[in-house]
Amino acid sequence: MSLINSEIKPFASTAFHNGAFVPVSDADLKGKWSVVFFYPADFTFVCPTELGDLADHYAEFQRLGVEIYSVSTDTHFTHKAWHDTSDTIGKIQYPMIGDPSGVITNNFGVMREGQGLADRGTFVIDPQGVIQVMEVSCEGVGRNAAELLRKVKAAQYIAAHPGEVCPAKWEEGDDTLAPSLDLVGKL
Repeated sequence: MSLINSEIKPFASTAFHNGAFVPVSDADLKGKWSVVFFYPADFTFVCPTELGDLADHYAEFQRLGVEIYSVSTDTHFTHKAWHDTSDTIGKIQYPMIGDPSGVITNNFGVMREGQGLADRGTFVIDPQGVIQVMEVSCEGVGRNAAELLRKVKAAQYIAAHPGEVCPAKWEEGDDTLAPSLDLVGKL
């Protein structure tokens, strides 16, 4: 079931962020653009490559006014231990939310039935708390932060320019389309 154009559901949890344990809730995601990035588990294999890639692009997301929240069903204590022992995870400056109860993972529909682990789910949320982009992939397929950044820019563009859409491979500065009867069958 698609969550596109649905408002995020309430949650409250604890994140490891900038060397401290901090509360995070659905209210923190409102008022700005956010990316909620689910992954199966700490101390695994594909996950650190994805989280490290996000860390490498974090400044670009921040320039766009976007906060990133990584989420797994591990605890915030486990996130701290991973952050303290892995050079790749040690680069992370965004909040790492612990979801041991599975509330957040279930709210976003990415809980693996009977396993207590999240699928690889990525959600771009607008300042009103509405999901604008979602992607879910299998455990063995890692995501690309540069492509996610492109999708965020496209979502922000169409939010700021009603009546326009971004075609395939659109990059910031490229032409957009204004859907109309005149375009039907012309592309």
